[in-house]
Amino acid sequence: MPTAPGVPASRSDQAGPEPQHLHPDRFDFLTFDCYGTLVDWEAGIIAAVREVCAADGIAPGAPRRRHHRAGQAADPQAVPTDAAILAAFGDSEHVVQADRYRTYRDVLALTLDRMGHALGFRPTSAERDAFAASVRDWPPFPDTVDALARLATRYRLGIVSNVDDDLFAETARHLHTDFDWIVTAQQVGSYKPALAHFKEMAMRSGISSDRTLHVAQSLFHDIAPASALGYATVHVNRPSRAGGSGATPPADARPDATVTDMAGVAHMLGVA
Repeated sequence: MPTAPGVPASRSDQAGPEPQHLHPDRFDFLTFDCYGTLVDWEAGIIAAVREVCAADGIAPGAPRRRHHRAGQAADPQAVPTDAAILAAFGDSEHVVQADRYRTYRDVLALTLDRMGHALGFRPTSAERDAFAASVRDWPPFPDTVDALARLATRYRLGIVSNVDDDLFAETARHLHTDFDWIVTAQQVGSYKPALAHFKEMAMRSGISSDRTLHVAQSLFHDIAPASALGYATVHVNRPSRAGGSGATPPADARPDATVTDMAGVAHMLGVA
């Protein structure tokens, strides 16, 4: 899938205006990315990949197995850091998504294969399936559920997510929020930063872009395409374990406001 208009090759280091720039009465509808914004996908990705590495002998003191010589100890220097795991994910996932539409389960399986080439492990078919299934256990950030509950007292809420319907249904149980509309990659047959999620959400909700605020962590997947369509945007700039853009590709997109967590969104919109 081609990159959406307005997604340059490098990320800006400049934050957007102060959160007070956006008046709470300007909006009726808030749309959210899910993974990375509401859910700590970095923790989920790291935990799942470390299980595969350990099974393949890539862990301190672990015996080499499968395609390695039996009993050979792993080189501690070869054990990937959290930053290396997230960088490999960020480098791999969007390439798989850009090739053609496939389910997110298949995207994650192929992403794990590409990560294995970069990090030195070879996942089994069962491990590829388990990596995709692990999405249901990825935890919300500690600030997410309370902030969503507060925001729901004033605004209609929606999700635009690069995920399959069944995987998001599992995640939704952890969010304890009744979203008014949910648009997934499975429903539109493409992945952000393509524009289909945003166009579909506008059609379903009937709420104009000038009354909608999009909230997301990824400059690449969300802030750039939403801004290109005229939406006001808030960048939830959560510190990454990898530094920089974390598990997402970098992008030079300029949000209307920047906060560090969902509590900051609630405070900005006057419902904290």
